Amino acid sequence: MFKMLSKMRQSILSKIESPLISCEHVSCTYGNSPVLHDVYLNINRREFVGIVGPSGSGKTTLLKAIIGSQPVAHGSITVQPELTIGYVPQIETVDWYFPVTVEEVIVMTRSKTKWWPRITIQERTAVREVLEKLGIADVAHRHIRELSGGQQQRVFLARAMFCQPDILIMDEPTAGVDVRTRHEILHLLADLHAEGLTILLTTHDLNGLAAHLPRLVCFNKTVLADGSPREVLTSKVLEATYGAPMEVLEHGGMPIVIDHGRVAMRGEGK
Repeated sequence: MFKMLSKMRQSILSKIESPLISCEHVSCTYGNSPVLHDVYLNINRREFVGIVGPSGSGKTTLLKAIIGSQPVAHGSITVQPELTIGYVPQIETVDWYFPVTVEEVIVMTRSKTKWWPRITIQERTAVREVLEKLGIADVAHRHIRELSGGQQQRVFLARAMFCQPDILIMDEPTAGVDVRTRHEILHLLADLHAEGLTILLTTHDLNGLAAHLPRLVCFNKTVLADGSPREVLTSKVLEATYGAPMEVLEHGGMPIVIDHGRVAMRGEGK
């Protein structure tokens, strides 16, 4: 029942412009266990889209299928020709003790034939520019293990931005950071989107991040609802998504999700 909104929305948008990424009836499995089932989702140019859902709902698997690192069992994912994707994984999955500096880890994205890239003058300039844009120009020569959680997230955002992507795909960009850093990341992503960058991300932060996004997808192995936060953050949709009752209040014109009597600032998500 919730898919109707998604399919109507995608049908209208597809007539305006071909989507950058189109998922048609996508299913994925791990062994014999289904992880994604009949996923229908289009991402259009200049959109800012967030995917929310419980731990184990397949959000990360969907992102990996889109970037090509997870095989699709059924259906298809179509990516526009020549599309450049910048991918930011969950920072918990990164080996922060790998012996590289910030500058080196960023330039590695351009190394096609060498494991340890030699940094050119032009690349140093490009690294400095992207770090300045993200407000961390002073960390270029520091080892990545010396960074704070917020700096680590910005470094991998800089790594993704270094190749000037058409779309930025991020997995839980505000996980493991404090409230101030979450606000900084939200404003940074909003600025990048305002400059024309397409952004797709997953998030567990229903009130701190998801509620501020233009388009939100509620997801649990498949798309359950797709629209603005006001349209999809409802008690009915959230119960279908998370399998538990949730209350939604309105404060300052924005939906606030309450989970068992507490504000759901930090839901679960994988």
